[in-house]
Amino acid sequence: QVQLVESGGGLVQAGGSLRVSCAASGSIFSINAMGWYRQVAGNQRELVARITSGGTTTYAESVKGRFTISRDNAKNTVYLQMNSLKPEDTGVYYCRFTVNGRLYWGQGTQVTVSS
Repeated sequence: QVQLVESGGGLVQAGGSLRVSCAASGSIFSINAMGWYRQVAGNQRELVARITSGGTTTYAESVKGRFTISRDNAKNTVYLQMNSLKPEDTGVYYCRFTVNGRLYWGQGTQVTVSS
């Protein structure tokens, strides 16, 4: 079984920074894409950022230039550095990994940006 555990969410003022992390554990043979998704109450989860095993990154237009996704393969961990945060970045952030060819989700971490 594979588990994803997130950490690093919280409350921050607009213009501030946060870093969230997500680490995978369990029977892991390979991890391909790692990504972060955001969900606001009543809406579907939307892609925030994604990084492939080769290091290619994809960002939502709304976060380009402010957020940076990175991964540490030795630690099976993905990071999302969020700078210049805006109130509209508020939501529950979920990580999603492709592990051993299957999709796994983290439990979610709340990020709240106050104006």
